[in-house]
Amino acid sequence: MPWLLAIVAYLLGSLSFAVLLGRWLGTGDPRLAGSGNPGATNMLRLAGRKAALFTLSGDLLKGLLPVLLARHFELPAVQQGWIGLAAVCGHLYPLYFHFRGGKGVATAAGLLLGLYWPAALLALAAWLLTFALTRISSLAALVATPLTLPLLAWQQPSLLLPVTLLAALIVWRHRSNLRDLYGGRERHF
Repeated sequence: MPWLLAIVAYLLGSLSFAVLLGRWLGTGDPRLAGSGNPGATNMLRLAGRKAALFTLSGDLLKGLLPVLLARHFELPAVQQGWIGLAAVCGHLYPLYFHFRGGKGVATAAGLLLGLYWPAALLALAAWLLTFALTRISSLAALVATPLTLPLLAWQQPSLLLPVTLLAALIVWRHRSNLRDLYGGRERHF
């Protein structure tokens, strides 16, 4: 059962709401414009607030729904974590879009929301504070993701490995942003 749910989670995670909305709205593939990232931040730049909100909601649900489904089948927390991570991997490397996906922040937030909502709220607070101070979305994501690990590990020690891997993947996907941050070239809002 866990493997089947992980496959379903990956396939659900592979749906790129930004790409689908870009096609539907006629704004084009967000992977080819702006930052080149199919996520809510780039959709805000390219297609406006509504498109960004729909992208954010869809990406968040991709991480949340598989965890809730795993919980419904009474799988242990660690299996819920791995299944949610499969959804994030689908977002990062989507089967339907030539494995060219986003950076996984909203999908990871959905995963955290399903696993332990206080950790998701801590991540949101850290993201909002960092963004308010710097106006840099990527920096906010890079600050918020690792902050949730201690709280989650303290509450659910079995989740430490999948969530550590989640944080590592998000940092890996933001490596170009890290280079731009160090070089003073990262985009501000």
